[in-house]
Amino acid sequence: MSLSEVLAPDRIVVLTDAGSRDGVLDAAARLLAGPAGDGPAGTIAEGLRQRERMGSTAIGHGVAIPHGRIAGITRTRAAFLRLQPPIDFTAADGAPVDLVLAMAAPEHFTQQHLQLLSQVAERFADPEFRAALRDAPDVLALRGVLGAGIP
Repeated sequence: MSLSEVLAPDRIVVLTDAGSRDGVLDAAARLLAGPAGDGPAGTIAEGLRQRERMGSTAIGHGVAIPHGRIAGITRTRAAFLRLQPPIDFTAADGAPVDLVLAMAAPEHFTQQHLQLLSQVAERFADPEFRAALRDAPDVLALRGVLGAGIP
């Protein structure tokens, strides 16, 4: 499974004034729940919060990957949020987060979930990819960068 299979264009957004990490997680959960209602947004948000309580999902350089395996959902989903302004995610490098890739996977998808996390972390480690995401002028351009940059 690749990120391009689970990241639909309608789950790529620019989020302004999220206010806090919880605000970002709530917005991500709404996107991950989607119009089909594959898992209620509240359940997904709580799953993302539980994972965040174990330790920040910020991986440095302004990137966070909130994620969780959620009971009751049937397929893995991802959402990308570019934040304006950046939000404190208590990253180890102290940098506020402006690039968020959130994921929700079915509870039993342990190995697939870990493989996808690894792919995402590797991709977001690329400074040119991060710069392209930050330089994209709008959501349409973000979709292009993400579509071109995800294996």
